[in-house]
Amino acid sequence: MLNEMVFRSEDLPAEDRFDGWRELVARTHAPLELQSDHRQDFRAVQRVLDLGAVTVWPTTFQPARFLRTPKLVRQSDPEGLHLSLPLSGPLRAARGEEQALFGPESLCLVDTSRPVDIYGGNDSTPHTGIGLEVPKALLPLSRNQLDRVAGLPLSSLTGFGAVLAQLLKQLARGTAAYHPTDGPRLGMVVVDLLSALFANALEADRFLPPESRQRALVLQIKAFVQQHLQDPRLTPRAIAAAHHISPSYLHRLFQHEEETVAAWIRRQRLERARRDLTDPALVTTPIHAIAGRWGFPRAGDFTRVFRATYGIPPSDYRQRALSMAE
Repeated sequence: MLNEMVFRSEDLPAEDRFDGWRELVARTHAPLELQSDHRQDFRAVQRVLDLGAVTVWPTTFQPARFLRTPKLVRQSDPEGLHLSLPLSGPLRAARGEEQALFGPESLCLVDTSRPVDIYGGNDSTPHTGIGLEVPKALLPLSRNQLDRVAGLPLSSLTGFGAVLAQLLKQLARGTAAYHPTDGPRLGMVVVDLLSALFANALEADRFLPPESRQRALVLQIKAFVQQHLQDPRLTPRAIAAAHHISPSYLHRLFQHEEETVAAWIRRQRLERARRDLTDPALVTTPIHAIAGRWGFPRAGDFTRVFRATYGIPPSDYRQRALSMAE
């Protein structure tokens, strides 16, 4: 798993919990004034995931106010950007005269070089979300462009925002599938997605390095494929059309991946079918129906490809998996 640090307020005496959490936030983000009606026995949980220069921190905390004042900005500025993905409990942000409310469908962007007033939670309802810290020096955009993007709505439901939100949620669920050495590589994936998200919002894609554009586009294409695996019309040509690129360019993008685009789609579909074959809730569903659901309309073709990939026919695989689960 990735290197991570876990903070649980309940591990501290009640009188030290709020100050302990405030110190953690100052280290992972920037010095802040924190206020809460629950500070006498503050409850918070926060994991800090190490992605090299980038940090991701899933967190849940009781309602609290975060103030990044002009004085604190002058005293200490790590020159970073913080992106919040709220999952439950609202997030309210005020920048000067501008105020905004953020929920699970949106992303809240904070610049450590700018004063901000944020309130997380609602009365007695805690806030749960995922924070992302990225040094501004890693982003291929000017200070003026970053100032502009801070005032734009950023969706977590579409485009690069959806791909970034999906990755953050995956990391928040657990990092057992990764090694500590994967952290910096994941950090650069996050930087590519964030850069593409900002450039797209600013209509300034030309400012992105070609490698960043390509890596971000591949991630967006893979997310699109994952969402449409059950569609029998999902072909390389259809994927290219959905992303306004030519089929030949799509194939060139995947030259840098471990598999061709068609092989990658087939493997994803096989993995979904394999998962369904091991699900006790689907034991009465015929194998040909599961195969058809995941893009294999001919049972014979599915059996042949499944055997070649997993070493045994799907019927034997199902029987073995279900017997082990008993």
